[in-house]
Amino acid sequence: MPKQSKRFRKHAQGHNTQAAMPLVDGVKKLKSFNTTKFDQSVEIAMRLGVDDRQADQVVRGSIVLPHGIGKEKRVIVFAKDEKAEEARQAGAEEVGGPELAQKIKDGFLDFDVCIATPDMMGVVGPLGKLLGPRGLMPSPRAGTVTPDVTKTVKEYKAGKVEFRNDKGGVVHAIVGKLSFDEDKLKENIQAFIDRIMSMKPATIRGAYLKGVSISATMSPGVRIAA
Repeated sequence: MPKQSKRFRKHAQGHNTQAAMPLVDGVKKLKSFNTTKFDQSVEIAMRLGVDDRQADQVVRGSIVLPHGIGKEKRVIVFAKDEKAEEARQAGAEEVGGPELAQKIKDGFLDFDVCIATPDMMGVVGPLGKLLGPRGLMPSPRAGTVTPDVTKTVKEYKAGKVEFRNDKGGVVHAIVGKLSFDEDKLKENIQAFIDRIMSMKPATIRGAYLKGVSISATMSPGVRIAA
C-alpha cells in the first residue's frame, strides 16, 4: 500500500469513507479537501455488476461533459487530403499518415487522443501493440474512428472523456478540477452517472450499479448515493 501523505491522513480523520451521501453533499465534502497549491483533478469511480469476460457486458464509450475537464487534450489525427486539412483547422497537434505512424514507432507518444478516418486504419492497425495498452488506439466504438474529424477533434480538445470498465467492473474517468464551482462539478458528475446508467447491458442479472465514489488527486474517496 502506498505511503499516505500527512495531508491525506488529516483529511481522512473524521471522514467516514463507507457512508454514502447525496451528490451535492459529496461535492461539498470533496471541495473541503482543496488545500494543495496545484489544481487537483476530480475522478469518479463507478463499480458495476458486469462480467468483463462477456463481450456484451463491456461498458465502453465517451461523453462530452457539460463543463469540460479543465484541461485541453493533445490530439493527433490520421487522415489525408481534405480530411487532413480539416483536422489541422480544428486544432489537431499532429496530422499525417505513414510518416506519423513511423514517428510513433520511433517513440512519439506525447498525445492524449488518437483519431483516424476509416480509410487510414490500414496504416493505424499495426500500431495496436503500442497504442492499445495505453488506451490510445482509435476505435469505432469510442468514436475515434470517424469521417467527421472536425467535430471529433473539437470535442476532444474541449475535454471529451472516454471510458471503459476494467476487469473488476469499475469505470474510472476524470470529471473536472477541484477549482470548478460546486454546481459545475455536480453537473459534470451527474452527467457521467446518467451516461453510464443509460448503458446498462440487457444481459445483466442483479444489481447493475454497486457503488459510486469521487475523489481528488490528493484526497480520500467520497461515496455517493446514486
